[in-house]
Amino acid sequence: MAEFTLPKNSKLIPGNHFPAPAGAKNVRTFRIYRWSPDSGDNPRVDTYEIDLGACGPMVLDALLKIKNEVDSTLTFRRSCREGICGSCAMNIDGTNTLACTKAIGDCPSGDVKIFPLPHMPVVKDLVPDLTHFYAQHASIKPWIRTQTPPPPDRERLQSKQDRAKLDGLYECILCACCSTACPSYWWNSDRYLGPAILLQAYRWIVDSRDEDTGARLDELEDPFKLYRCHTIMNCARTCPKGLNPAKAIAEIKKLIVERAS
Repeated sequence: MAEFTLPKNSKLIPGNHFPAPAGAKNVRTFRIYRWSPDSGDNPRVDTYEIDLGACGPMVLDALLKIKNEVDSTLTFRRSCREGICGSCAMNIDGTNTLACTKAIGDCPSGDVKIFPLPHMPVVKDLVPDLTHFYAQHASIKPWIRTQTPPPPDRERLQSKQDRAKLDGLYECILCACCSTACPSYWWNSDRYLGPAILLQAYRWIVDSRDEDTGARLDELEDPFKLYRCHTIMNCARTCPKGLNPAKAIAEIKKLIVERAS
């Protein structure tokens, strides 16, 4: 479970209620966090009753229906609808996940509660400010770093065995679900890179085409950048792609120890 925190000096208040259309038989209630920092108002939770008989099966379908047909002021990110871009990451019924791959039918009975990713500044409604998260990603230099010139007549190749080492790493879509579910990241996000970025770092460390492994490990060998991980495992439990950032972090630690021995 991920704990949502309110902006400072504010409290959560009841919001507007939007009833289902007359004659709707298959109704599900969605309780959605609403807040604009520019308004000066307290955050609120608006309630929307949606006829599932006229709605797609995913939580994102319900959000789009609300925005298109009920309340155009609702703000959220979305793009691919296929669990690839990570744009629609949010907290649904206490779990960080993607709205486009979360089926309404898989939500526990009762109201569906939708909040932005926890412990992130909110731009508006369900949109978190990921500026710091992306800056942390840039800090690990997520590209192949080499010293030797590229082959003149071909790409930098790798064996099938070396390519297989990237499985479970390259699939990360930087949705931030894991990092925003990590208590260590909540408490130390100014310096701890968090599970998503460390998984990305390990992806480049084990890439056989990269020639800067030593420097990458040097950059990560820091009491806060790496060692704030306490193997709580929220990251692996919440990852919508089924990845295991905690394992990648453990592998980085192991490489640092092996290099020092």
